[in-house]
Amino acid sequence: MKIQRELEIEGVAVSAGSVLDHFLGKDAPVQRTLCEHNDKCARLSGTDMAPATVQRYETSLKHTQDFVWETYHKKDILLDEVSRQFVEDYEFWLKTSKKCCHNTATKYLKNFKKIIRIALSKGWMKNDPFLEIRFSLDKVEPDFLEDSEIRKLISKEIDIPRLGQVRDIFVFCCFTGLAFSDIHGLGKEHIVEDSNGVRWIRKGRQKTKIMCNIPLMEVPLKILEKYSTNEYCRKHGVLFPVLCNQKNERLSQGAG
Repeated sequence: MKIQRELEIEGVAVSAGSVLDHFLGKDAPVQRTLCEHNDKCARLSGTDMAPATVQRYETSLKHTQDFVWETYHKKDILLDEVSRQFVEDYEFWLKTSKKCCHNTATKYLKNFKKIIRIALSKGWMKNDPFLEIRFSLDKVEPDFLEDSEIRKLISKEIDIPRLGQVRDIFVFCCFTGLAFSDIHGLGKEHIVEDSNGVRWIRKGRQKTKIMCNIPLMEVPLKILEKYSTNEYCRKHGVLFPVLCNQKNERLSQGAG
């Protein structure tokens, strides 16, 4: 009778065969794990997402794996083990172990929630660990660099090549208005010259897909010339050897 009640609750037609299968465990669903599911989502994300979005999901995946290992001392857990307490502990871990600010931690949690929603929609999880959990972002006032600070950054002697590349890309973004994500894939085909000999950037913005036309002034032109013979750029057909966006944080020290 217990098996019959379980089958009725699950919406399975009760028959001799279904009862026997249930008793023998042959009807047991495949138990999917968190990291396995996350990895599949990350690999699929590149088909219809911007590179920056894909990178954010991959970073979120890495954080989730690290959290599971440090908290549960195992490489993976079942999706059904992801509870509200898991989410709350993950948030605490992001803010303490990873030193994420509130807004950054919230963005990682939102990414994680989207992945969990996929698992729920496929029937791989019984309960929603994010039920009644609401996210909010702290208001942050943007801080702008003054002209003197930018000039100081441009003239600063930097002995570390990789950090120098970050500085150059940052300055290029300042003078063109392009976001860091727009620099990815920026190639010679995006540089055009008008009838007056003025060179422009003509490229769709990564986030909005809106075509932009940006005149190139003296500073960004010098930066482009600097990397015109760069081996990586020539090999990959790009204008800059773009590095991880997180390295831009080091510029706060360089700007003084």
